[in-house]
Amino acid sequence: MEKRKLIVYWIATALMAVGMLGSGLAQIFQTKAMVDLVVPLGYPLYFLYIIGVWKILGVAAILIPRFTLVKEWAYAGFFFIMTGAIVSHLASGDYAAKGIIGPFMQTVFIILSWYFRPANRTMVNIQAV
Repeated sequence: MEKRKLIVYWIATALMAVGMLGSGLAQIFQTKAMVDLVVPLGYPLYFLYIIGVWKILGVAAILIPRFTLVKEWAYAGFFFIMTGAIVSHLASGDYAAKGIIGPFMQTVFIILSWYFRPANRTMVNIQAV
């Protein structure tokens, strides 16, 4: 069972990392597709730089060994960004699959990666002294 959990972890983590890295770069370079996806939601263009940089840093944090507290923050940030993207599209009346499926699938990968992460990538319970 442990081997299966590790396989699920690495597949989910790889899919999440590729998606976050790709979208992060598209946001930093403000590709036409990304601008066309985000501007109708009412966000300013500089918002793309901020989110793009944080996505790339988050991918690095999750893939690099150790630094478990930073990993927890990265997972939380990814979860908030992706669920926020879903809500933003729905709240603005954009029900097209293009704006919803990507963030939804990334949310699934984030949850799977977090849930199945190996013990050496989790926070240790610290008991009060």
